[in-house]
Amino acid sequence: MAFTDPRTPRQKALSDLQAMKNERASWDPHYAEVATHLLPRSSRFTSSDRNRGGRLHNNIYDNTGTRSLRILGAGLMGGATSPARPWFRLATPDRELMKLEPVKLWLNEVQQLMLDVFSRSNTYRSLHTMYEELGAFGTACSVMTDDFDNVIHQNTMTIGEFSLATDHRNIVDTMAREIDMTVSQVIKRFGYANCSQAVKNLWNAGNYTAWVPIIHIIAPNVDRQPFAEDNKNMAWKSQYLEAGAGGGEQKDMLRVSGFKQFRVLAPRWSVTSNDIYGHSPGMEALGDIKSLQHEQVRKAECIDYKTKPPLQIPTKLKGRLLDSLPGGRSYYDATAPGAGVRSLFEVNLDLSHLLQDIQDVRERIRAAFYTDLFLMLSQADNSRRTATEVAELHEEKLLMLGPVLERLHNELLDPLINMTFQRLVTARGPGGMSLLPPPPPELEGQELRVEFISMLAQAQRSVNINAIDRYVMSLGQLALAKPGVLDKFDEDKWADIYADRLGIDPELIVSGDKVAIIRKSREEQQQAMQQAALMQQSAETAKVASQADTSGKNGLTDMINSIQNRGAPQPSQTQ
Repeated sequence: MAFTDPRTPRQKALSDLQAMKNERASWDPHYAEVATHLLPRSSRFTSSDRNRGGRLHNNIYDNTGTRSLRILGAGLMGGATSPARPWFRLATPDRELMKLEPVKLWLNEVQQLMLDVFSRSNTYRSLHTMYEELGAFGTACSVMTDDFDNVIHQNTMTIGEFSLATDHRNIVDTMAREIDMTVSQVIKRFGYANCSQAVKNLWNAGNYTAWVPIIHIIAPNVDRQPFAEDNKNMAWKSQYLEAGAGGGEQKDMLRVSGFKQFRVLAPRWSVTSNDIYGHSPGMEALGDIKSLQHEQVRKAECIDYKTKPPLQIPTKLKGRLLDSLPGGRSYYDATAPGAGVRSLFEVNLDLSHLLQDIQDVRERIRAAFYTDLFLMLSQADNSRRTATEVAELHEEKLLMLGPVLERLHNELLDPLINMTFQRLVTARGPGGMSLLPPPPPELEGQELRVEFISMLAQAQRSVNINAIDRYVMSLGQLALAKPGVLDKFDEDKWADIYADRLGIDPELIVSGDKVAIIRKSREEQQQAMQQAALMQQSAETAKVASQADTSGKNGLTDMINSIQNRGAPQPSQTQ
């Protein structure tokens, strides 16, 4: 007998939210501590955290941790998803298919269209925020929604606003968030009829800026009808409801809809076992960051002791005005030698060891946030390093960042590109035309895949490029003594692989069929030129022969007589 859940959709949604918040609860104190020492204006754990305008940086005396986190966010932004250059390209698993010019041009056109969508929307601003959230808290989250003007829009949250759940593969498939919206925003987004009576009353009274707590849950739609076409029966269900009161006409819901894809981007920096939430460089460096703040306080105290030491003052001077400023004068009647104002104890503190330890802690914090990687070239001790040395340094640093990049590709950038592509498939421009250009017939029924060509992705591939360079260089040197070794070298394959590793624009690469035509035309031209040269040489020879003197005896007349005699019949043949 099938189980029937007696709870209303609202009750079930609230129960799911509470269960997810309970699962996250053990992380919240750690998140709050990291936020206090790294990003005081991030994190939202209560409604009072909204629009905090007070001084929140009072626990930060040395901003090395915060600046290192900013460098990490900017480095990932410029190195993985730079708005100034292409950072991905579309391809097909079939390499032979990729050699066809119509396929290459269509994929390149779609790639440029997607990059334009990212530029016009708030995608890049959202990505930068998520990179900093990842560096600090280990988990970031953003919900992609459709946008009429910019095709897509990212709703990025900070830690504490969202809760997550994963499936059996430890992939995030459920998100619940708590957000605050004004009465005006709620009415405009969900409609007057769907709101609670309390919100309607605020609207009718003209109180448009009052805050309303809203809950949004996106989860697998386990109750859907697989063959139904409406949005309530899609693979993922999206539910909005008011936190304080029931809604209006949709079973206590503001809106119930759905998505064909999981429209949530929830990357994690690094995950242990089956944990839902990730851990971060900020968590790993938290001890050093707190130690640095403590040492800075102690350093300031030491400086105060040396510049303004505590004093011991004769009792009879109590209540008198003393000028303790540099060069100040204070007068009193001294009744005994040595009865004047003097330091309570001798202050002679050596700060060198403390300063040395502060520098050591700073270096550990910078290393935790990979600043040595992102600033390697600009802070290099020797600006005359060779390209090979720089490549080796890249390889060493990227060994540490490589796993993080792979997770970012799988959990953030791949889903972002797939969602955007699907949105472009369904979106319509002026006149109802599809935003995507029609694909060539060769791509019918073919799958597409994403290849990343960002600066960091290229740096990872540079290890292979360096090996290719060394191979070609060694082959060229060996060919001086053994030219036959060049028969083992395929220049066409080399050109294609090298361009692929460097992420060269496909429009700059001539397709194989065109190369064959060009080479055939070149061979025909060379043959025609050789034939013309031979004909010209024959004509010149004939001209010289026609002008030769055959009246006397010389080499030419001997050759002519020989030819004639060879063809003349012998005496025995005439008998």
